Amino acid sequence: GFAVMSFRENRWGGLIAQGLGTSMLQMPNIVKRPAVWIPPILTSAITGPLSTCVFRLENVPIGSGMGTCGLVGPIGIYTAMPDGGANMWIGMALICFILPALLSWLFCLPLRKINWIREGDLKIDC
Repeated sequence: GFAVMSFRENRWGGLIAQGLGTSMLQMPNIVKRPAVWIPPILTSAITGPLSTCVFRLENVPIGSGMGTCGLVGPIGIYTAMPDGGANMWIGMALICFILPALLSWLFCLPLRKINWIREGDLKIDC
């Protein structure tokens, strides 16, 4: 979510650093402007229940809550559900990648419009 939300400030390097690295790169920005945390939190409130109730995704303890950081979350899903079939793969794609990117971006748009998230609020120092 943070990777897509901050694309205009951080471009491709930021997308990769946060998407496959860690969204914790945004921690200084969250402390400075807590409103930047709203879109990922709302996204989590949607994707969490979908992952367990709709797709019945499971994870190993070390992968729980890791998201896409080093692909630990998706690898953990596959480790916990090696015979998960198409439902697992579709769920993993939607829950780990597509929905967080789309929903965080959509939730960010009105917050940028009302100036709760301003230009530069999501800039990371690399």
